[in-house]
Amino acid sequence: MTLIRPTAETAGASGPVRRPAAGRAAALLVLVAVAALIPLLGPRPALDGTGEAAAPGVGGIALLRAVLFAALCVPAGELFAARLARRVPGAPLEYAPRSWAPCAAAAGFVAALGLASVVATGNLLPHHLSDMDVGGLYRTRDGKLALLEVNAFLAAGLCALSRRPAAQAWPLAAVALAEALRAHPAPEHGPLVGSGLTLVHVTCAALWTGGLLHVLRMLRTWRASSKAEAAEAAETTETAETAVSADAAGAALLGLYARVAAVLFAALTATGVWSALRRMPPGTVLDQLTATSYGRTLLAKLVLVAAVAVLALLARLRLRRAADRLSACVPARAEVVALGLVVAVSGLLTALPLPIRWS
Repeated sequence: MTLIRPTAETAGASGPVRRPAAGRAAALLVLVAVAALIPLLGPRPALDGTGEAAAPGVGGIALLRAVLFAALCVPAGELFAARLARRVPGAPLEYAPRSWAPCAAAAGFVAALGLASVVATGNLLPHHLSDMDVGGLYRTRDGKLALLEVNAFLAAGLCALSRRPAAQAWPLAAVALAEALRAHPAPEHGPLVGSGLTLVHVTCAALWTGGLLHVLRMLRTWRASSKAEAAEAAETTETAETAVSADAAGAALLGLYARVAAVLFAALTATGVWSALRRMPPGTVLDQLTATSYGRTLLAKLVLVAAVAVLALLARLRLRRAADRLSACVPARAEVVALGLVVAVSGLLTALPLPIRWS
């Protein structure tokens, strides 16, 4: 018995197959990429005409920060998605994609080590080993936080390779906390409030981005496994039911993720707006969004996040209305790409000069 699943994009009686939603998603991504092009090229275009001077090596620092953020998202998303999958009835949990957490931890370790070397050189790019004062890392706040991130990624990698990979949640939480504290030094006005906002923001972003990536990987593995079972058993009635069950479980997992992601998006928006207003008072926001490198990059990030929200809404509509609920994976994949761009822009944002605090 051959399993035939209805699809949302069927050919008409006199025309070819049409995929208008996929075309709109692709066009939206192109527009978003163009909008984000200037900050993604590096700090120089963002700084052009602002009168600001970037620290030496800001491009390399932005790259290291982006890698560190991505390395945080991947394992956090795996733990989050696996937890959601356990709540789906009939989910084929025995079929799981290969974990990327060990590789992510290795990349995060290298990025954190590179950032620690920058701190050890007085926030300059080291050219020789003699330029670094490794012992001095223990005497400064930034140095201690940099060492905490190095050790946390090392611990996360060891946990990922152990029999209890869920234990890596603790070192990953330490990385998020260190980033929140690093972004708001003691001289800042209300550093604890800023650190709290950043901690929530980073945590929600990691769960949203990494969670969606792993959910899509799980759906692909489940579908491939169900097809392999059907082929091995000569497409019996039982295997057809297994394939249907795998697709139903995948749609249920994607729907569950979408509901949680809506909460994460609300928290991201609230903490992001609040943090921006703390650094750019309401009366100066419009001017600084175009007159400062930080504001320009933040504006590009906002455009990207808005595009992600549109893609997420499109995926949710497909989950509710399409005959094939798993067709929601098409905009969801585009959403992952856009979220990757958000991570890249976020890395650049942390390396640029802070906006002017006008009174």
